[in-house]
Amino acid sequence: MAMTRRDLCSLLPALAALPATVPMVAAQENVLSSATFDFDKLSVEENDHAQIRHMMKGKLATGESVEVHESTLPPNGYPHSPHHHPHSEMWLIREGTVQLTISGTPHVITAGGLGFVRSNEEHGIKNVGSGPANYYVVAIGPGADTQV
Repeated sequence: MAMTRRDLCSLLPALAALPATVPMVAAQENVLSSATFDFDKLSVEENDHAQIRHMMKGKLATGESVEVHESTLPPNGYPHSPHHHPHSEMWLIREGTVQLTISGTPHVITAGGLGFVRSNEEHGIKNVGSGPANYYVVAIGPGADTQV
């Protein structure tokens, strides 16, 4: 049975809706639920250079991987050496003064400021103030939910 132009046109609305529904089904697997996180109940991981509180990690309903943690650095402290990875990161500075180095260029950020590094750009962060530096990290993109 041959299809007419009219038959093909009648299928267009159904075909147009198909790509919008198929990814949503796949994206709904292992999606983070809405939640709250009590800061005082988060476990603290300590190493030589930082205190870290892991807050949440997983996939958003739109498919992106996400990870959020809080870090506190002592004066001259840093969480790790400069590095790069496929996901993007944001630092929201709550207290103190940090130096965020992006591709070799240092940037000083104080309380209330924000730093952003896009995917695969080398970066490192260090407390350059005289007191503790405290900030939140929001990582979004490939591999963000698998980083330690």
